[in-house]
Amino acid sequence: MHPTHHARTDPHKPAIIMGFSGESVSFLELDQAADQGAHSFRAHGLQRGDVIALVMDNGPRFLEIAFAAQRSGLYYACLSTRLLPAEIAYILADSGAKAVFVSPDHLDKVEEALALLPADAMRPVSWVVGPATGPVTGPMSGPVTAPSGAWRDFLADRAMRPMELIADASAGTDMLYSSGTTGRPKGIRTPMTDPAIDAENPLMAMTRALYGASKDSIYLSTAPLYHAAPLRWTMTMIRHGATAIVMERFEPEGFLQLIAAYGVTHTQTVPTMFVKLLKLPETIRARYDMSSLKMAIHAAAPCPVPVKEQMIAWWGKVVYEYYAGTEGNGYCSIGPEEWLARKGSVGRAILGKLRVLGEDGAELGPGEIGTIYFSDGRSFEYHNDPEKTAAAHSREGWTTLGDIGHVDGDGYLYLTDRKAFMIISGGVNIYPQEAENVLLTHPKVADAAVIGIPDEEFGEAVKAVVEPLAGTEIGPAFEAELIAFCRSQLSPVKCPRSVDFVETLPREPTGKLMKRALRAKYWPTS
Repeated sequence: MHPTHHARTDPHKPAIIMGFSGESVSFLELDQAADQGAHSFRAHGLQRGDVIALVMDNGPRFLEIAFAAQRSGLYYACLSTRLLPAEIAYILADSGAKAVFVSPDHLDKVEEALALLPADAMRPVSWVVGPATGPVTGPMSGPVTAPSGAWRDFLADRAMRPMELIADASAGTDMLYSSGTTGRPKGIRTPMTDPAIDAENPLMAMTRALYGASKDSIYLSTAPLYHAAPLRWTMTMIRHGATAIVMERFEPEGFLQLIAAYGVTHTQTVPTMFVKLLKLPETIRARYDMSSLKMAIHAAAPCPVPVKEQMIAWWGKVVYEYYAGTEGNGYCSIGPEEWLARKGSVGRAILGKLRVLGEDGAELGPGEIGTIYFSDGRSFEYHNDPEKTAAAHSREGWTTLGDIGHVDGDGYLYLTDRKAFMIISGGVNIYPQEAENVLLTHPKVADAAVIGIPDEEFGEAVKAVVEPLAGTEIGPAFEAELIAFCRSQLSPVKCPRSVDFVETLPREPTGKLMKRALRAKYWPTS
């Protein structure tokens, strides 16, 4: 299905409701905004296969522009609003974006990014999605010679366009940049194979078959739309005809309030959100009715077993998990009953076939730990980066996201950690996820990261960086308590030898720990 279908069959039903502001957009309004946006794109020279970029906060305008691009045959690159100007400039140049759409709060940052573009890069036409700061002038094709401050008002331009499907409508898709673990972001650009705007994509079929998504679903989106899962799931649920409640930002009690207020049936989270929810006082947790939830789906990182056990005890057997990446090369899924029988697994492959390879590239057997690959899934390339593309492929052509783990005899995958995060101390391979999972269950710990730091004797030493709960007294005694707590559950070699305390750990809003930034504080630059 497509928003156009639902605009005809149920025009006044809310397609989007913002969680905190309550702003609502009906299916008819979304369809009209997308049609007008598509006409605006064509009027300014954007054609099938061109790239636009979004640097925008969560809101209806974000989704309206994405749906306009989806029916215009465009690639839409969604950039994190947390990126630095130099990082934005890199993605704009690398993607070849011909236009950039920006929320008013991020104009200064993008302005600086545009000034950093290489001289030979196309300067994208700059559109503010909100109050205009400059005139609407000039074509949208080719380099722009207007002064840096001449931002164009997209909403004003869009309002002049027809509320009807463009004559040459064709399906576009996202072009997202993986944050990765090292080096520059990697652009993932997939071929546009089916031009029909209402063609059912694999995620639509999967969400229907695995999670019962339908027009009767009420979906709660918890994370920034510039990330792959929130963007794709929210758009897919809207295409099913479901109402999408979109949180401007994740806030634990607000999350519970929205589920109870709207009767949310489906939501998607990450393990760090579970941790924050479980740290709420029991009196707050008990205030809200969670009985409407049918599917609470989580991914992005391995979930500590005790955390997931507590979530199932709280919400019931509605907690589902999947393992996949922006690259779309494979998909594993596991339901609550399966998980309770195989605690710690992220499921079996339903897209692609799991393979585990050793350091020499040889395939390993059940229970043997190695790098996880998918065969028989969708292949992918990293845009303008053949070296990274080659590194993600085995000699057989199988593809990997860079994770380490093993597969049991029944085909269930268990993740150990990211290969790039592995600590080598005294010649021993240590996967920090194990210690992180233990530390997160300590009642005085709000968040935890484990990294390797330089050590003259062992090469690397294991260090924990902990965000304590408010009111916790930190110091040598608490450090010793955490180390002892970890050693009570893991071999000492896997546990931190020291603990640093921070006010906040660097995480993406999706919950992904920014370990590269964390490690940089401990490793010399030269």
